[in-house]
Amino acid sequence: MIQKIEHSKKSEAEEISRVFQVSYKIEAQLLGAKKFPPLSRTIISYKNSKNDFFGFYEHNNIVAVIEMKREQLSMHIQSLVVDPKYFRLGIASKLIRFVLNQYESNQFTVETGRDNAPARKLYERFGFRLVKTYTATEDIVKVRYMCNF
Repeated sequence: MIQKIEHSKKSEAEEISRVFQVSYKIEAQLLGAKKFPPLSRTIISYKNSKNDFFGFYEHNNIVAVIEMKREQLSMHIQSLVVDPKYFRLGIASKLIRFVLNQYESNQFTVETGRDNAPARKLYERFGFRLVKTYTATEDIVKVRYMCNF
């Protein structure tokens, strides 16, 4: 089940952080990153975020999170993380489908590491197209995707 997470509550922010930590450790390995900025994100940053967070719940536990940021011309998928115990079960696809239907926007964007093949394939299946490749902090090569509706 997918539902909005009340991330301003400490307990919910802690759950978001837990899923981010276990998922982003895997992505850092995929990218060969020694320092991976998302792993430094604090619980307070989740609590105080202006973004929307939606969780995929399994037995009342959050097992995946999608974070949405409203930008001037689009909705940006700021983060999409799945607990590794729940990889390859279609949960990320369900979350993407949910937000594409949830927000009235003609354009969605997302960024990921260039070497994160599973994430790239996922976004491409939803019609996202590559619009930019660049080197971010910590020498991580990233790609930006866009999808218009």
